[in-house]
This record gives sequence, C-alpha cells and structure tokens, in this order.
Amino acid sequence: MKGKPKIGLALGAGATRGFAHIGVLQVMEELGIRPDFIAGSSIGAIIGALYAAGVSPKMMEGIAYNLEPGLCYDLCVPRKGFIQGNKLENLIRMLTRNKDFEELDIPLAVTAVDLITSERVILRTGNVARAVRASISIPGVFKPVYDGDRVLVDGGILERVPVNVVREMGSDIVIGVDVGFRGKHRTTSNILEIILQSFEVMELEIIRHTVPDNAIMIYPNINVQNPLGFDHVEETIKAGRKAALDVLQSSRKLPRALQVPV
Repeated sequence: MKGKPKIGLALGAGATRGFAHIGVLQVMEELGIRPDFIAGSSIGAIIGALYAAGVSPKMMEGIAYNLEPGLCYDLCVPRKGFIQGNKLENLIRMLTRNKDFEELDIPLAVTAVDLITSERVILRTGNVARAVRASISIPGVFKPVYDGDRVLVDGGILERVPVNVVREMGSDIVIGVDVGFRGKHRTTSNILEIILQSFEVMELEIIRHTVPDNAIMIYPNINVQNPLGFDHVEETIKAGRKAALDVLQSSRKLPRALQVPV
C-alpha cells in the first residue's frame, strides 16, 4: 500500500435510526478521519449525500432536530406505496444544492435495487437527489422510482451496509456503520410497521453474509420503536457518537498515521 491509504465510509440502511450516522461523522471529524469515498443505502444515502455535498455533521444535527413528518412524508392513495416521496426528494435537492454526482466534494455511490432484473444498482451519475430518492424507496412504503426500463427501490434490500460498494470504489480501509434492526420487534399496530419489520428481518439475515471480515464495523446501540418517527433524534445521534468513539479509538485496523490516542 503506497502513500496514504484511501478510506471508504459505508453508511447503512435503517430508516430514522440513521440519525446515528450524524454522530459517527461528528466523531470522525473530531478525530481527523476524513473519508475519500462514501457509499450509502437508504438513510445512509441521505446522510452520505449531504456530507459529500458539503453539509457539516453539526448542520445535519440542527436540521434533524427540526424535522417533522409533515416536512418529509406526502401520503398518497397506496396503489404503489403509502408515501409519494416528492417532499423528501425536494428537501434533499435543496440541502445538496441540486448537485449532480460529479459536483460533490467527496466521491459518492448510492445503492438501489431494480425490481425488474432483481439486481443491485449502483448510482454514481446524474442528479444526487433523484438517486437518493430511489435508494430510500422501501417497497410498499415509498413509491418506487421509474428510470427508463428500471423500477428502483431501497438499496438495503440486497446490501444493508454497502461495504462491498465502497471497497469497489478504491478504498484500502473500509469503515461501515450498521444502524439497522437488531433485536426483538414489538407487536405490530399497523400495516406500515408490518412492512418495515418484514424487511428488517430479511435485511438482518442478509447482512450476516455480506459484511467482509476486514471492514471496521460500527454498531450503534439504538432502541427505536418507530423507525419512521422523528422523536428520537438526540439519543440516536448520541448512540452514533458513542459507538464511533468506542470503535475508532481502539481499532487496530487503522494505520499508524490515523491511530487515535485512547
């Protein structure tokens, strides 16, 4: 490995549990660890896009504290999904200043899945907000994104934490953040929870077979009953901070130049 190793950051899916990504990014900045590449799935695509577009983790925290369902969710007749997705796409478009991938400060890859071919799709060109809109499209919850012959939905279906994607981008060291469900679900109270819990069970099984042993993995301890709600921002960000400090201050996989004193 010649010169400074390239660091890749893989931000995983997990609905609003993904506010923990903000805490992880805050700690990385405090420790002087800046990613050379970012890959994101679902909520990880949102946070990754904002960071790659120049939005600081501190600013993201302020934005998160002021979010509410009415700003993000436009409910519709559920023929293809309960949420239209236009409000969230427009919000992301505004926060990323309507940038295309080529205009970002950090190279970014956003994952989605094509329902027609059953294949993973890596989005790295065109408008960032539109790509992120595809990546967050939890089937049955958000309407899919139609892109030519493709029907694009949530990238977390096939790879909850896109560590393989960010390694393919050229990373020597991969830091992955898994904010997805781990544990026991509560009894479901509505159809949206049934859909979300079903996908979380599937993702939990898939991730056991998709995370390489040589990735530095961060697992924030998040106890959230409603993964689409905005009433747990502070504790979720704190969970991301704690997990990042615990892992990054003790990881032997970081090169000596990036080692952080304990």
